[in-house]
Amino acid sequence: MLIKRPRGWELQDAAATPEAAVMGRRAVLQGFSVIGAGALASGFGLHRAQAEDADPTADLYPAKRNAKWVPGRDVTPEEFNLKYNNFYEFGSDKEIHDRAQALKVRPWTIKIGGLVEKPLEMQFDDLVRKMPLEERVVRHRCVEAWAMTVPWSGFPLAALVALAKPLGSAKYVRFETFLDPKMAPAQGLDFGYPWPYVEGLSIAEATHELSFIATGAYGKPLPKQMGAPLRLHTPWKYGFKSIKSITRIDFVEARPKSFWEAINANEYGFWANVNPAVTHPRWSQAQERLLGTGGLLGSETAPTLIYNGYGEWVASLYAGMDGEKLFM
Repeated sequence: MLIKRPRGWELQDAAATPEAAVMGRRAVLQGFSVIGAGALASGFGLHRAQAEDADPTADLYPAKRNAKWVPGRDVTPEEFNLKYNNFYEFGSDKEIHDRAQALKVRPWTIKIGGLVEKPLEMQFDDLVRKMPLEERVVRHRCVEAWAMTVPWSGFPLAALVALAKPLGSAKYVRFETFLDPKMAPAQGLDFGYPWPYVEGLSIAEATHELSFIATGAYGKPLPKQMGAPLRLHTPWKYGFKSIKSITRIDFVEARPKSFWEAINANEYGFWANVNPAVTHPRWSQAQERLLGTGGLLGSETAPTLIYNGYGEWVASLYAGMDGEKLFM
């Protein structure tokens, strides 16, 4: 008799997050709420439809699904993902989807430099057509203790690393987003935030098969409030390691200081790997709320899994790093 032993990350389908409830970074710090600046007069649905109609990469979606990544949960319904977002450039509240429509994603230049054979500068529309696009349905876990499951489209970060041809002296990858207070008014407020937003990974993390550059979601180009035109997604980490609207990627020798680490290193370390046994200083991480179950904020909870359930693939990345603050 065949006995199937579920893996540690597998849950019953009924426990899955329906198809949407995106995020961005993390709204842990009580900050500012920018009201109105950048919001457009017409309805949110019209904004998104117009953006999709005009997107010159729309023909690339839906991408073929990579069946290797099985989240063990239902997809979060898209309607939740479109209206529950962290994108601090447009405000610290979750209701930034209208304000984020001010984000101008064409033209969008991406600069790749630092310790590479030859610096590159490319338009997003050219870059995305050089990459092997696929869809992955993977978990997302916020440090605020909510979770979702999203069908991201995009390409392995390893493919971009290969294109960049980093030198052997490169140890980390530093990501940077745009800086434009006129377009994103929260960047112009004096809260001591170190704009532009910066994030980082080790080379080993960046070349791991799970590290992903998302350019779409739900079979369509990435919406602005989700970090268009391209964002990082590392599903075993807390969501504040998901930098949005990337404009610059540099290969460096020294470990970069991430945005949230610069603000409060006591709460947000560089590695940011999910661990239910390591609490945030102000709340527990043992359970997570599944967005889209019984409403936007979620009525169901589930136990948080080490490395967000992807430990069998990524735990080896951190072997011998006992002295590092790997979690949070």
